[in-house]
Amino acid sequence: MATSNKSKDAAATAQQQLQRPPAEILYAAQLARLQAQDKDPRPPGWVLSLKAARSFILGDTALDIAPKIVAPVASIERMLVTLATGRGLMLVGEPGTAKSMLSELLATAISGISTLTIQGGASITEDQIKYGWNYALLINEGPSPRAMVPAPLYLGMQQGQVVRFEEITRAPLEVQDCLLGMLSDRVMAVPELSGEHGMLYAREGFNIIATANTRDRGVNEMSAALKRRFDFETVFPILDFDRELALVQESSTRLLAQSGIPKTVPAPVLELLVSTFRDLRGAPAKGDGGNGGSDAAMDRLTAVMSTAEAVNVAHAVGVRAWFLEQREGSPADLVDCIAGTVVKDNADDRAKLRRYFEQKAAKRSGTHWRAYYEARHRLP
Repeated sequence: MATSNKSKDAAATAQQQLQRPPAEILYAAQLARLQAQDKDPRPPGWVLSLKAARSFILGDTALDIAPKIVAPVASIERMLVTLATGRGLMLVGEPGTAKSMLSELLATAISGISTLTIQGGASITEDQIKYGWNYALLINEGPSPRAMVPAPLYLGMQQGQVVRFEEITRAPLEVQDCLLGMLSDRVMAVPELSGEHGMLYAREGFNIIATANTRDRGVNEMSAALKRRFDFETVFPILDFDRELALVQESSTRLLAQSGIPKTVPAPVLELLVSTFRDLRGAPAKGDGGNGGSDAAMDRLTAVMSTAEAVNVAHAVGVRAWFLEQREGSPADLVDCIAGTVVKDNADDRAKLRRYFEQKAAKRSGTHWRAYYEARHRLP
């Protein structure tokens, strides 16, 4: 028993030392609890049933499973059904709408692992997706299974697990199209090897979840053939103010704890942050109703004003306040931290942000809004 407790303590310490644990580590206890109580039928190769996978992502109060993302139930169910049929799933949406987090949660719920990940980019090559070679062994022995270095797609097919392809439209077209055979025939040819090793057939449970943000879809537009092999699902920004505020509060609290900060960002400061982001992306702020109210007339910024960016700003506010002055965050800290997110290399965004303070923040009531407005001189 003592040895078991020591092992658990060592595992907990190791997890705390990770900057960003994957979902299968972060939610290991919840996964184990769901698997133990999951009596529903599972698709071949899945570690959870569709109902249990839905509970893992959206939460289940009866099983003490916390929701991990804000999304419509019908949307999550469509994604799970798509993956259960063997179709690839393409998640599209504005930057920062948690597409990557959603793909990670889906992969974890289906395969129990989310780390078979391909990160799309201009420099990615086909061997980084499929397989490469240990060149020392290749020169000494020639092509052999021992000399092969499997990449995520090879491992996913071999082990029957979900592969995530992040930012697929940032990858060159020829790299994207190497997925065609794997998505349609579920087979990967390895021409360098002969016999049984020359063809890799996918095991049950293998599938691909890809993501693409709507701002980059024109970088390397997907071919029609590849599009036909995916079902598309759009991930929208969070519409409800209170739900977005709660998500920012929960996520920033966790990040601040990981940074060794004993204080959280005060609720009024978080309300300022979420209101500002929603105003600047044209979403209704608190008390503005469902049509955006007067916020519809605000200039929208070219910068990404997403919930994920709001979490990053809240984290920065807490870090700045604690490590510089050992206090909790204030509206003035928020002005300092929000400028780095909003004002990048676009001078127009700087002017729009200043207009926001004069046209919106100045007219809002409350001591925190007044302090926020009075700190506008800290903007760059």
